[in-house]
Amino acid sequence: MKLEVRDIKKSFGEKEVLHGISFSVSSGTALGLLGRNGAGKTTTIRILMNVFQANSGSITVDGKKFRQGEYQIGYLPEERGMYPKKKVGEQLIYMGMLRGLSKSQARKNTKKWLKRLEVAEYENKQLDTLSKGNQQKIQLAQTLVCDPEIVILDEPFSGLDPVNSQILKDVIQEVIGQGKLVIFSSHQMSYVEEFCENIVILKSGEVVLDGNLKEIKREFGKNRLMVQALSLTPQELAFLMGDAFSDILTVERVQKDRLIIRENREGAKAEILKRLLEYEVDLEYFGLFEPSLNDIFVEKAGDGQ
Repeated sequence: MKLEVRDIKKSFGEKEVLHGISFSVSSGTALGLLGRNGAGKTTTIRILMNVFQANSGSITVDGKKFRQGEYQIGYLPEERGMYPKKKVGEQLIYMGMLRGLSKSQARKNTKKWLKRLEVAEYENKQLDTLSKGNQQKIQLAQTLVCDPEIVILDEPFSGLDPVNSQILKDVIQEVIGQGKLVIFSSHQMSYVEEFCENIVILKSGEVVLDGNLKEIKREFGKNRLMVQALSLTPQELAFLMGDAFSDILTVERVQKDRLIIRENREGAKAEILKRLLEYEVDLEYFGLFEPSLNDIFVEKAGDGQ
């Protein structure tokens, strides 16, 4: 199954907030839908969920118009929507039945997910008596209780400690491995890197970057190097290289104890290393720069773009 979003535009009154959003995602993979607050992520998700209607554009599944009622969709919103004073098990069964499950199947699925998420002991507890982390796991159980074909997760790790985060990571990997189509939105880039083969970065209602994450990292690391010296601080090394090496490189920034530089011409790496040795710089590290998703996000979604 392949879901394709093509040139979606959305206005509220006279203000257009989405300016032609396009991306695609297939079953058995996860797409990272990223952007700063106000970039258009939530509006895009709500259009996918048929909460909002787009002004123009199309959403298709395998080339046919996407009709939400024909698919089981599991949605975990950033703003939680369960009843705090109701018992956990009763709510999950009710949510499953709302999505078309029989009561017996909804009960079976409820017990399955409560056990898998290690919260079975709270089945007959009111939701508001649970810790924030356990409430979040119940929210995920609610998302998955209908055995959805499409799973949309908006900040699923909010409020979780490392142990509960690991349980959720394992479950999400299992869901992807079962062939579900997953759209994953988070400001925690390390999680996106773990799950997502492809990413889309939105800025001010536009797509500023999309594609395969490995290929994007490779492209962003192209002609960039990381250098670290034993005898010089990164700032001192930046001063030296920015002055004496300005014809072959550009100093970009300091990252922790290393300096990130960009080659000004193809194949300058050998010349840079040669000059460093001529200047008797005692090198601790000299190699290719491998950008993190956080590096890429800051560069593409930050104020400088």
